[in-house]
Amino acid sequence: MIRFLARIGAPMLALLAIAGCGSSSSNTSSSSPTSTTSTSAGTGAVAAIAAKVPAAIKSKGTLVVGTEAQYAPNEFLASDGHTIIGMDPDLVTALAETMGLKAEFNDAQFEAIIPGIQAGRYDLGASSFTDTKEREKKVDFVTYFNAGISFYAKAGTNPGVESLKDLCGKTVGVEKGTVEQEESEAQSKACTKEGKKAVTVLSFPGQNQVNLAIASGRAAVGLADSPVVAYQIKQNKGQFTLVGKTYAFAPYGLAVPKNSGLAQPMLEALKELMANGKYKAILEKWGIAEGAISNPKINGATS
Repeated sequence: MIRFLARIGAPMLALLAIAGCGSSSSNTSSSSPTSTTSTSAGTGAVAAIAAKVPAAIKSKGTLVVGTEAQYAPNEFLASDGHTIIGMDPDLVTALAETMGLKAEFNDAQFEAIIPGIQAGRYDLGASSFTDTKEREKKVDFVTYFNAGISFYAKAGTNPGVESLKDLCGKTVGVEKGTVEQEESEAQSKACTKEGKKAVTVLSFPGQNQVNLAIASGRAAVGLADSPVVAYQIKQNKGQFTLVGKTYAFAPYGLAVPKNSGLAQPMLEALKELMANGKYKAILEKWGIAEGAISNPKINGATS
């Protein structure tokens, strides 16, 4: 991933760990991995599920996973600057183990993950992707979480934003290629159509840069996925504040190659984790249990 702040130290990492990854629809094909983390397959395999894993994956024994590691608590770098941790890595590790596999996490540019799956670079994309009908044309998804979009601002400021329509005339920080960018740009057109000032949309290649724009006052408000904004505010009291109303709740999905046969065993593995309590425990560990779902689906996009 092309991000000059991706290897910052622990204190600043805590401050800047938000990311708007959950909603990209870009087809950018470049990728600049900065970190790789491998996990052991362990002893938790369920034979009936492992038997359904496609032969090509089973033979190598590893799921190669693309993720953008600056989206705490979903995926981010540990204080060592290299190890990828968070809800998604924990969940994928448990899923891989259930399928008799291990997982290898690669820190990659968010926009490049889905194209990387299509090109065979990754077996799986786990980066807070919102499952959308447009993306389902390119990859298959297994839904596993429910999240909305939240507004946040620098503490002590009042951008006067309650909903999207209040963005007219304001400067907004978003991550490039995300639904947050699409929403902001669409609202800008709506503003000018109504004779109001356009939204100035500042898009950045990584969410760390978005956070800097908010913290410095360059942007009045930022948009990111709801669990990430909530976690950031909790972890960094006094730095950012939640503003407006969270909206557009939709499912996150783990992305796999289209018609690869991997979605079905992954869905069954997820249901197994839900049944044995590991799924709930992972979400509770990261403080985001409110986003839990009970009925995961293959390609469950709502829009």
